[in-house]
Amino acid sequence: MKNSIVTLALAGSIASALATVAAPVAFAADSKEKCYGVAMKGQNDCAAGKHDCAGKSTVSYDKMSFKLVPTGTCTSMKTPKGHGSLTPA
Repeated sequence: MKNSIVTLALAGSIASALATVAAPVAFAADSKEKCYGVAMKGQNDCAAGKHDCAGKSTVSYDKMSFKLVPTGTCTSMKTPKGHGSLTPA
């Protein structure tokens, strides 16, 4: 009985620690922006035209598909087809 109480207490401590570590990750998602024309084939986060969902892009660097990237980095990303764009082309 004593071992199970110690195990439960330890599990509760670990769960609390993981919850506090996971919270900053949720806030980090807020610092992302949609960057069109930088996603590789099948690695897009979503689309604006030909398809409607993540992973559906059939070509790399599709100017109608976006990838979420850290805020402020999109337009400086260079691909074989030009720089990333904050709007679909």
